[in-house]
This record gives sequence, structure tokens and C-alpha cells, in this order.
Amino acid sequence: MKVLILGGDGMLGPWVVEALEGHCDLRVTDVSAIDTPHESMVVDVADFDQVMAAAEGMDAIVNCSVLRSDGKIAFDVNTLGTYNAVRAAVEHGMSRFINTGPHFTVAGSVYYDFDYGISEEVPAHPGTGLYALTKATGQEVCRLFSENHPIHILCLLFLNFKPPAPEPEAEGLDLNSFSVTFRDAGEAVRLALEVDLATLPSRNEVFFITTDLPHGKFSNTKAQRLLGFEPRDKLEKYWRRKRAF
Repeated sequence: MKVLILGGDGMLGPWVVEALEGHCDLRVTDVSAIDTPHESMVVDVADFDQVMAAAEGMDAIVNCSVLRSDGKIAFDVNTLGTYNAVRAAVEHGMSRFINTGPHFTVAGSVYYDFDYGISEEVPAHPGTGLYALTKATGQEVCRLFSENHPIHILCLLFLNFKPPAPEPEAEGLDLNSFSVTFRDAGEAVRLALEVDLATLPSRNEVFFITTDLPHGKFSNTKAQRLLGFEPRDKLEKYWRRKRAF
């Protein structure tokens, strides 16, 4: 499979590249030049012609592009950029598109502050933050494309990325209840690229990508069931209290 990665030099992108190496032929892009052994291009996702050119000859797109601040640029990347990427995938006849974003694209503060056992199936309530709203609008773009074109769009939602083990002074101090390691996040993207599309309930599916945590606030059951996602890193040293004897 030939895969185009947008935002390949951001927070998540390099880990996606690492997870896909040896499994896919990669074209890695970002808004500035990238030092990578793979084919690379400079691409501004807000420019449709650039995205269209980068998608030429590809089988699937993984959109890791993100901008969290500045109203106009956040919209240009998180919303317009997603539109451009999905449109390019459709025009090139791709059957699969992987989008990424924060968990509060679906479960904003109304859920996060009060509820437990939250799944991807709750009514989307991103709240009023710039990042959440622009990413949520991008996800709505994905939904509409999937309803009107023969393309499957899998949206993987993350929040807090962690290394597998904390620094000693951070052990037992707890962590965000929606957390995953970078390498498990990259593995989730690989699984989304490899899953048999015929096994999915619809052409637009959203997945919470978080490790198994004792908080009980968010569920990764859907990702486990449909993608075969089994996080290797349980992050126990972050949340398990040290015993004092």
C-alpha cells in the first residue's frame, strides 16, 4: 500500500512513519522540509493543489496535520486542510482515509468533567475551544464525504501522549485519563490502514485511542473490537501509587 502522510513532522507524524515502515510505501509531507529516508514533499494542507499533487499515485492518506492556535491558521489546517485532503482522496479514487484529532472532537468538557464510561457513540459536544471546534468541523466534513462518496473514513482520536515509562520523580503521580504512548498511537494508525473495510459498521467510524486505564472515564473497546487494537504500554508506573513501608 502506498500511503501519503500529511503533517509527517509533527507530534504524532514521526511515530506513524515508524509504525508503517516495512508495511507501506510512504510519502511523508509537512509544511516545511523533512529529514526522512522516505519520499517527501513540502505541502501546505490549506492549498488544495498541493495536496492533490501529493496524493497522486497513493492508495490512502493519513492526516496528522494540526494547528492549535491562531484562529485563521487553525481553521485553514484543521478544517479546510481536512476538506482538501478528503477531497483529494476522493478525486484520486481512494477507498480509505485516516483522520486524527483530539478526543474532545467528540467528548468535550460537558462529558469530560462529569461522566464515566464515555464511548465514541455519544452525541458530539466539542465545546467552544478553537482547537476542538476546528477539528470537530473537520470531522463533520469527513462524515459528509463518507455519506456522499464511496470512501471509508476512520477517525482516530487521541489526547495525551506519553513515553512508556515516567521519570522517577513522576512515578505514581497519576496521569490524564485519556492517555497512550506514541508507539501505541502509531500502531493504531497501522491497524486502521490494514483493517478489512467490509468488517466496519459504516463508512465513517470514530475510535478512541487510549490505553487501558483504571479511571473508567473513557473506553477503547471499539478500537479493540474493530481494529484489533491492544495497547502494549499500560502506563502503570504513572498511576500506580508507590507503597510506603
